[in-house]
Amino acid sequence: MSDQNLSPNVKSSLSPEKYARLKAEAKAPYKGLRKFFYLAFAASGFIGALTFLARIAAGTDLGKDIPNFALQLGLVAAMVALFTWENREKAE
Repeated sequence: MSDQNLSPNVKSSLSPEKYARLKAEAKAPYKGLRKFFYLAFAASGFIGALTFLARIAAGTDLGKDIPNFALQLGLVAAMVALFTWENREKAE
């Protein structure tokens, strides 16, 4: 949405900071919500990885625990990558 499409009353009634924030939100809707979920899923994966690491250290049922541990580490890596990618877009 370009600045020419806005009526003068709407643009002048907003502070420049609020206008910039709304414009950024229009470009990338729900960015804050997505980042929250990335962090929540990364935390969940980290807790799961610690759980499976403890089970691996105990030596119980390694055939199931090692793949589950790898899955949890993959989840954490994917969420960190998505969070980093989301922040990199802001810098560009």
